[in-house]
Amino acid sequence: MSTPTPVTRYVLVRRPGLSPDAFAERTGLHPDLARRLVALGLLDAHRDAGGEMWFEPSEVAHAARIQRLRTGLGLNYSAIGLVLDLLDRIEKLEAASRGRRAPHGHRQPD
Repeated sequence: MSTPTPVTRYVLVRRPGLSPDAFAERTGLHPDLARRLVALGLLDAHRDAGGEMWFEPSEVAHAARIQRLRTGLGLNYSAIGLVLDLLDRIEKLEAASRGRRAPHGHRQPD
């Protein structure tokens, strides 16, 4: 009786998002600046099993918001973090307020 030869199996894994280079291409940010914004907590990124950084596609909009605050208002990155936190809180409060005003089973118009 012969021993079976081992079979190599390959599994294709879809990347969880955008690589730093693809993210940079979509946002116009240098990949190093994108990494810096992650380190500052202004952008979210994930790391895969190999340690490679990946961005969710929704982070492109967040990067655009950061760029608008930086260039439009001349804010530094610390101030941008504070403004983003405040804008998120306002958005949550407005959503909660709309939810309380809407009768049960009816959706408020946007």
